[in-house]
Amino acid sequence: MESELRFRDRSEAGRLLAERLDEYANRPDVLVLALPRGGVPVALEIAQRLRAPLDVFLVRKLGVPWHRELAMGAIASGGIQVLNDEVVRTYGIPPHVLDAVARSEAEELDRRMRVYRGVRPLPQLAGRVVVLVDDGIATGSTMRVAVAAVRCQHPAEVIVAVPVSPADACEDLRHEVDRMVCLSTPQTFKAVGDWYDDFSQTSDEQVRALLAAAGNK
Repeated sequence: MESELRFRDRSEAGRLLAERLDEYANRPDVLVLALPRGGVPVALEIAQRLRAPLDVFLVRKLGVPWHRELAMGAIASGGIQVLNDEVVRTYGIPPHVLDAVARSEAEELDRRMRVYRGVRPLPQLAGRVVVLVDDGIATGSTMRVAVAAVRCQHPAEVIVAVPVSPADACEDLRHEVDRMVCLSTPQTFKAVGDWYDDFSQTSDEQVRALLAAAGNK
């Protein structure tokens, strides 16, 4: 791992990640799942190099109300929720605040499901090699809930691939998946965007366009 690697943009990060996954190319059982929105341009590069289908896996971070970038947990479709107990305890976040944020994020998760997927059926994950991709990890809460939700569908293998993550979050996740691929683990980590020259927000329209480019109409 390069401990201080920077990326020009999400596409470059995806191409570099894809090089670490070449052994999975041209396999009919491989499926790349991106965490919207920022994970989609990263995942497209991986899916194209591996010649694997690309889809989205919807997870929403539960941000601390007064510090939205700090995750106190995450939720995924199917009612799965993972809390970051350390953040909840450190900031003294009461249950009613957690519940309110979870309800709001569940509404946004449902909206994105309609926007990104429309009437397309969810992909079948049983027996497949699932590559979960995001543009980076901060606390790991969002990715952990994604892993938990995917595991419920009995895949053959779960791989997490991200360009950048704090070393401790990367190591924690390594114990929960079959393979962890992380290109950069900076010693000083404040935010994922600090490790990109261009970290402009990915829009819903861009997500739809990228999925269409991958063959999802």
